[in-house]
Amino acid sequence: MALIVQKYGGTSVGNCERIKRVASRVATYRLRGDQVVVVVSAMSGVTDNLLKLSNEISQLPNEREMDVLLSTGEQVTIALLAMALHELEMPAVSLTGAQAGIVTDGVHTKAKIQNITPKKVHEMLDAGNVVIVAGFQGQTAKGQITTLGRGGSDLTAIALAAALKADLCQIYTDVDGVYTSDPRVVPNAKKINEVAYEEMLELASLGAKVMQARSVEFAQKFKVVFEVRSSLNNNPGTIVKAETKSMEDVVVRGVSLDKNQAKVTLVAVPDKPGMAARIFGALASASINVDMIVQNASHGAGAAATDLTFTVDKSELVKTRKVIESLQKEVLCREVLVDESIGKLSIVGVGMRTHSGVAAKLFETLASEKVNVEMISTSEIKISVVIRAAQAESASRAVHRAFLER
Repeated sequence: MALIVQKYGGTSVGNCERIKRVASRVATYRLRGDQVVVVVSAMSGVTDNLLKLSNEISQLPNEREMDVLLSTGEQVTIALLAMALHELEMPAVSLTGAQAGIVTDGVHTKAKIQNITPKKVHEMLDAGNVVIVAGFQGQTAKGQITTLGRGGSDLTAIALAAALKADLCQIYTDVDGVYTSDPRVVPNAKKINEVAYEEMLELASLGAKVMQARSVEFAQKFKVVFEVRSSLNNNPGTIVKAETKSMEDVVVRGVSLDKNQAKVTLVAVPDKPGMAARIFGALASASINVDMIVQNASHGAGAAATDLTFTVDKSELVKTRKVIESLQKEVLCREVLVDESIGKLSIVGVGMRTHSGVAAKLFETLASEKVNVEMISTSEIKISVVIRAAQAESASRAVHRAFLER
């Protein structure tokens, strides 16, 4: 008998028919003697509809109340899945994140899991139930409802697998696994059989939508091996695990594209010590994740000024503007420019550590497509560039051909 944690995303539980299919799949594992914990997302479209409702009330709603609102989406799904299992005469019980013992910090809309005490989950499993847990949510030590950020159901599943010492963790989605690129953008993309935590972490943080970055980081920290696979068929998926020697033979594992980024430029910032620390410290205090940063001399502003450019998610632009406005008296920049027509193209692979010429090949490929590079960021296993959004998809296909279609 194995203890299995399964997570089903929004499209996998997108309507009642799909919820019934999930129930049948879960029942198959339970009938063979396994204990099963199921983590579910809100049904596809539900979270977006809740966000739309909140935006009709307020452009910048209170984050505590947003958590109370958004946490309801997953609670609908857990109840419906429990009912579907009951129809199959399968004992099942639904639990909210708080009832499952998930304790978080107090950062609303982006809470971090601090602890999991899965006593109630164990009790329900020992009583013969399939336990269905609402993903994406938890509760502070003081009883405040929190959410973990978009894609947080992945994190819930990985964290529960670690806390329960599960034998197997499966992340079910609407694709067969992790691909070398987004098949909707790059038709020749191929499924990857196995991928290292570091590669998956980079791909997730750079725009690949299969997994949420924090969940991969958590899995790496607690050594949770997991499989990404489809809920729509029985095909093997992609195993995400610790790096092995053979993985280094593949120079580039994948090409990712993120078109949900915006570029913010503070023009003519005083060029003196502590200025960057003040700006990025304020953004960090507002829980705004800054990605790429470039600083260069400000044209026409003299030697005592510099232009500071950085990228953030488009969803955080309103908060970013608010923070920058609050700093205007201290920073004294000439103007703030915002560009939402960009795409971040990245190549990732642990093999890049031991192979030279990767950057040169990337830039030659982009040049041949007449794509101008506006910003560059690198690490040991990835290279990211900011380019025009209008050229992003064609550039992704060209880069994929250059590195992954030989």
